[in-house]
Amino acid sequence: MMHCIALLGGSFDPVHHGHVALAALFAGLLQPDQLRILPARPWQKSSLQASDSQRVEMLELAFGGQAFDVTIDLQEIERGSASYTVETLRGLRSELGDAASIVFVMGADQLQKLDTWRDWKELFELANLGVAARPGYALDQDKLPPAVASALAGRLATPAEVRDTPHGKVCLAHTLAVDISATQVRNALRADADNGSDKVTDLGALVPPQVLDYIQQHNLYKT
Repeated sequence: MMHCIALLGGSFDPVHHGHVALAALFAGLLQPDQLRILPARPWQKSSLQASDSQRVEMLELAFGGQAFDVTIDLQEIERGSASYTVETLRGLRSELGDAASIVFVMGADQLQKLDTWRDWKELFELANLGVAARPGYALDQDKLPPAVASALAGRLATPAEVRDTPHGKVCLAHTLAVDISATQVRNALRADADNGSDKVTDLGALVPPQVLDYIQQHNLYKT
């Protein structure tokens, strides 16, 4: 069987239940040899509220007790410059060689913006895509930007086919029931801080308890 590496990238500011559910979904579908979590350093670096080390520590807390093995890959942070997925995948392809299956995992909201990513069409030459729909984000071809829908045509494949193909295939999963965004989490944490003990949101429904403890201990996302 072909060696398979699944990647989940993002700002993780903070990591939340949606990220964990997305990783778990594709860990189950693909049975990859390794699942790597890639905290990014976005080109709009000022938008991050937690530091690089805090984001990594929260990821370690969130994924430490999962039933699937996870590696936190720090290459985008250690690069010290803005993160671009295509550059990371070029490096990973060089590292793993032509015979490995690389699957870059994302949510449907990212797929709908894929044509705004740097050198986005090259992604298909470097990796497969694993895309999960979440409530409110459809994966139907007519709901995607025309350029993205055109790029996906002829690439759709089953998880097994994606796992055994080095690059160029796309697996669509319609079973992700979690609808959480980091913006929603930050807003809820800010509102919770403003209201003191009069909680307006069940924060435990948004982030893992150990991550919530970390956020509160370090006074993150209060402003």
